[in-house]
Amino acid sequence: MFMREGDVCVGRFDQSGAAVLQQVMIEVVALLSEQLDHDHPVVARLFPDVYRDDPDASADLRRYIEADLRSAKLDQAGAMLADLPPDGGEVRLDDEQAEAWLRGLTDARLALGMQLGIRDETDLVDEMDEAVLHDPVSVRVAQLSVYAYLSELQESLVDALMG
Repeated sequence: MFMREGDVCVGRFDQSGAAVLQQVMIEVVALLSEQLDHDHPVVARLFPDVYRDDPDASADLRRYIEADLRSAKLDQAGAMLADLPPDGGEVRLDDEQAEAWLRGLTDARLALGMQLGIRDETDLVDEMDEAVLHDPVSVRVAQLSVYAYLSELQESLVDALMG
């Protein structure tokens, strides 16, 4: 988790935490590197229509901004992967880097949350309780645990940025 130390945000990752975050960001990069299908719920969440009541205007605007937006998202994910020590360790981020990490974590949480059907923290708690009750070692429990980890990591980074 992150803490403020002077003018930087410092995150300390054990090997498993670093591995989980690395895998999540690799999956985000893979998703963003593919041909985007705007009918897919995850893609629609990461690249929402600006004009929800006017699909033609949204498609027209998308033509102009999507490449830049996708590039920015890929840059953020790539920076996170470059900053993250693969075997665990310390990450030191200035405010600009920390904000890029926040955007990258948001993208990862949005993508995973859409896949899991999570809309808010109440959904997460309810889903986790239900999943653990039925099968404590299921893939769903693991996915929900990753989502919870990303949420905690993002919250700690916000707190560190705020000082």
